[in-house]
Amino acid sequence: MIGKNYRKLLAGVMGAAMALSSVASTTNAAFIAGENITLSTVSAASSSGSVIYSTDFEDGDVSYFSNRGGDDTTVISSGTDEKGNKVLVASGRSKDWNGPAFHFDKVCKPYTEYYVSFRFKGKYYTGNTVSFQYDDMDGTPHYKNLIQNISTSDWYTVKNLKISFTDEMQNVSVYLEGGQDDIYIDDFTVEEVPVVPIEDDLKSIRKVYADDFKIGTAITPDNLSSKSFMALVEKHFNGSLTAGNEMKPDSVLNQTACQNYFEETGDDEDPQISFSAAKPFLNYCKKNHVPVRVHTLVWHSQTPDWFFKEGYKDDGEWVSKEKMLKRMENYIKNYFTELTKLYPDVDFYACDVVNEAFTDQGAPRNPGQQGQSGSENSAWVKVFGDNSFIEYAFDYARKYAPKGCKLYYNDYNEWSTGKTNAMIELAKKLKAKGTLDGLGLQCHCNITSLWPQAFQYDNMLTAMEAAGVDLQVTEFDATIEKATEENYAKQKTFFSDMMKVFEKHSDSISAVVFWGVTDDRSWRAEGVPLLFDGDYKAKSAYYGVVGDREEKDIPEPVTEPTTGGYPAAKVWGDANDSGDVKMNDAVLIMQSIANSDEYGENGSDPNHITAQGIANADVYENGTSGLTNKDALQIQKYLIHSITSLDPKDFTE
Repeated sequence: MIGKNYRKLLAGVMGAAMALSSVASTTNAAFIAGENITLSTVSAASSSGSVIYSTDFEDGDVSYFSNRGGDDTTVISSGTDEKGNKVLVASGRSKDWNGPAFHFDKVCKPYTEYYVSFRFKGKYYTGNTVSFQYDDMDGTPHYKNLIQNISTSDWYTVKNLKISFTDEMQNVSVYLEGGQDDIYIDDFTVEEVPVVPIEDDLKSIRKVYADDFKIGTAITPDNLSSKSFMALVEKHFNGSLTAGNEMKPDSVLNQTACQNYFEETGDDEDPQISFSAAKPFLNYCKKNHVPVRVHTLVWHSQTPDWFFKEGYKDDGEWVSKEKMLKRMENYIKNYFTELTKLYPDVDFYACDVVNEAFTDQGAPRNPGQQGQSGSENSAWVKVFGDNSFIEYAFDYARKYAPKGCKLYYNDYNEWSTGKTNAMIELAKKLKAKGTLDGLGLQCHCNITSLWPQAFQYDNMLTAMEAAGVDLQVTEFDATIEKATEENYAKQKTFFSDMMKVFEKHSDSISAVVFWGVTDDRSWRAEGVPLLFDGDYKAKSAYYGVVGDREEKDIPEPVTEPTTGGYPAAKVWGDANDSGDVKMNDAVLIMQSIANSDEYGENGSDPNHITAQGIANADVYENGTSGLTNKDALQIQKYLIHSITSLDPKDFTE
């Protein structure tokens, strides 16, 4: 077990190197003060697979944990378990969301993947949940449930839970919630996930189907931190990428900005939006020239109720249909305007304008508060009284979407007869108006329940082709009930049969997008629904998809030599473009990040960083995440001869 002093050493890995000026303390939460250690010690301590933090709480130190802030009444203290061993105790919890949080960015660095392991105990009648939280650059919090509804009075072990974050994520934490009883935690460990080489000799899925349709997948910003995960993406799925959540309404709409704009102008019909949560994803797509499916604009789920309320207030009155139409148009206009302003070179080739508006019977959902995906309730129907909002949404999307972006209606259980017919009728109507280009077919399948079977999907595709619109398979996965050899064989056969059906209809299908890459990161992880396992190895399902097909020769995308849009570097590390590399180059990088108004590319200070300086300074994992404090640290390592080159092609970790 690693003791208290070694934990402090690891927590202070970046602190000594960054103690150059007062700027360092304001730039990034990952860089904190700590013990005075040499960079050679840092390298040894942070090698791949090493333990970053570990405690059994026997020293009584619970300082790396706190409650979640705000109105959280949780008290974090050192206590004992039933055997007299010291543990962390989270008591005084007055609400379900209250709970103990481990501050991940105190000891860990961005763009690195970690395993988190620990034991905890609650009550048998309480469903505890392990969750992940961060703030984007606008300060808006985002949440993700990792393990849900754990009910036990015995010690429950969480083993090797994968966690990662990017530079754009702040106040990163892993926490426990659920119920109001005391929670006990012991044996908490964080270690780097070793980089696992992928099976590079496999056929590339996107190359196998290059003559048929785009092959893509969905990722989230934290996936960018896993080199193994992204190696699979780049080999097999870079024909199309979809943001898993970060471009949905609840991630893009900003309630505080909307309310502030209303207070300043008196206008509550012009929703304010932000792509802060999506920027890591979009920056990656820009750098790697990957086409993007925009998912999604208008949806009953993951759209906050305040968007439909007077004054954008949670408890406000529902707005009128007339006001909601103006809000909808301005929301869609602002969405596309901001997106194309920030990323003019990204190919936004498709957009799910409306998502899941029909029940399986083909009827509108019930009016009411927003529900989860699959809920019968919809606030859109609450305001409009029916599904008439769909046609308006496509009118506005056609008006404001970037050139070349095709517009789709997207839905699940698309093989249900009522929904199939409703989607076909909608497609015919809006195609005639010139506002809809195609139908998105989510294709979330369940092999155990036999829905759908390949021949049923074949018949459905034939029926949909009568609408004369483009078709895209947008969220393809297929669960099994238990991970047995027999079920894996059935999964392989199913994927094989479905891909043959898609090939048969390839004149109508322009893209097949798998909803995820590895089973452990899937939203349906318990059903192991994807082509690769948690160790990045191909499952039999992969071989069902590829079969005996051969790869096609296709041109590889050319990545930018520096952060996209900037000139080529002249002298690596020369942030102030003086012709050589000195410590003030590292300081300028930190200043430009900490105070962009003065020292950023368009800053007011005469010594602000320039476009050429940014290109020179982007030395750490060049082009991946823009200019960060990691670049400043890399320069410092170079100046004390811990590394011998700043050329990104020489960078290894």
